[in-house]
This record gives sequence, C-alpha cells and structure tokens, in this order.
Amino acid sequence: MSKADQDNLMALPKKKFKILNLFWLLLFIVGLIVSTKVTKTSLGALFSNFSQFADIFLQMLHPNWSYLGAVIPLLLETIKMAILGTVIGSAIAFIYSLLIARNIVKNKAVTGILRIIMNIIRTVPDLLLGAIFVAIVGIGPVAGILALAICTFGIVVKLFYEAIETIDPGPIEALTAVGANKLQIIFFAVLPQVMTYFISYCLYAFEINVRASTVLGYIGAGGIGLYLQETLQVFDYPKTGTIIIVIILVVVLIDYVSSKSREALMK
Repeated sequence: MSKADQDNLMALPKKKFKILNLFWLLLFIVGLIVSTKVTKTSLGALFSNFSQFADIFLQMLHPNWSYLGAVIPLLLETIKMAILGTVIGSAIAFIYSLLIARNIVKNKAVTGILRIIMNIIRTVPDLLLGAIFVAIVGIGPVAGILALAICTFGIVVKLFYEAIETIDPGPIEALTAVGANKLQIIFFAVLPQVMTYFISYCLYAFEINVRASTVLGYIGAGGIGLYLQETLQVFDYPKTGTIIIVIILVVVLIDYVSSKSREALMK
C-alpha cells in the first residue's frame, strides 16, 4: 500500500463503537437461539434429507418438453390474469389516491378514515385473498384476477397518493384562484405532474403480479400454478421442471422489459 493510500485511510472518519450496537447484536443472537428452540428447527434434518432434494432437483433438470404445448396456454392465462388484475387494481387505486391526498381533499377526517381502510386492505396477504375468492367464486382465473386486483390496489395506492402530495402546488393554487372545480384541477394541474409516476408504478405492480399469479394458481386461483400443483402431487417432476423453466424465462423477460420501460419513463 502506498503512502498516499495510507494517508487516505487515516483521513477517514472513525466511528466509535457504541454499546447500543452490542446490545442489538446480542438481542439478535438470543432471538435466533430462542426461535430455533421454539420452532424446533433442526439443520441436521435438512441436511439428512438433502439427497432426496438432490434427486428431485435432478429430475426437474430433465424437463419433459413434449408438455410444452400444454404449458403455453396456461402461461398466457397467467399473464392475462396479471394484466387484468393490474388494470383493475390500478384504476381503483388512482381514484382512491385522489380521495386521500391532503392537497386535493382538505377534510382531514375523510382522508384519515380512508387511509385507515387503505392500511387494513394492504395488510391482507395475497394468498389469503386468493383462498377467500376461490371459496366465493370457485376455482378458476376469476378468483385470481380479483385477488390480484386487491393486491395491486394495496401496492400502488400508497405510492400514488404520496406522488400526488409531493407535486408543485403552484398550478393547483392558480386554478383555484380562477375558480376551477376539482375535476379541472385534477386534469390540468395534477395529472400532468404525476402521470409518468403512475405509469411507472403500474408497470412495477405488473411485475409483481406475474409472479404472484403463479403462486395464486397453486391454491386454485387459475393460471399455470394450478397445473404446477398437479404435477407435484403426482410426482411428475420432469413436467414440473418444464413449468418452472418456462415461468422463470417469462418472469425474467417481463421484469427486464418493465424495468427498461420505467427507466425510459423517468428520464
């Protein structure tokens, strides 16, 4: 190491070790030990069954490509579910975000109550929603679309209203001063400033929904996940491998296209 490098290292600010850091480290270790005992987790059992896992994994690495013709229509159904769920959920979230943005609706009681409802909806996991809708409307893509719509709402509504609340208030104040109504303010002062963010957030939600729709199908909410479950139940691992490979390729492709589209929008 050169003399200049040593001088640069000496010039770096030195942070004192805090007792609080040691406390949190010890708390983490204690929590890990207690959690292991309470849940009766055994790493030994995991490694003892590793040979069985390796056997299943090797079977999946030899996919049954003759099953590909049956997989593609199911994959398209999964993508359609994600698109419909994203569109429906984003449309509802857009309207709802206007109602809870405090620079649009000045009544704090109304925005407070609506935000509590929003937070309750956001706490419900997608698998639970899928199971509920399967019980209500039956097995099929409709249950998955409804669950994805609510999940999309929960994901993007918070992003939507936060984007609205951070806009430049100047155009809103100017339109208000000349007597514009709420709809005119939204169309001419709010939307031009946040539309790029809205589209970006919708694309982000679509990425998540493509992956989530696969898992929802596993509990009967339509899509390719339903057949993934069937192949696992009958131990047909070559077909399972075919489904998993196709899912991975499509998800990676969609994530790439979506991320590039969002980057282009934000420029």
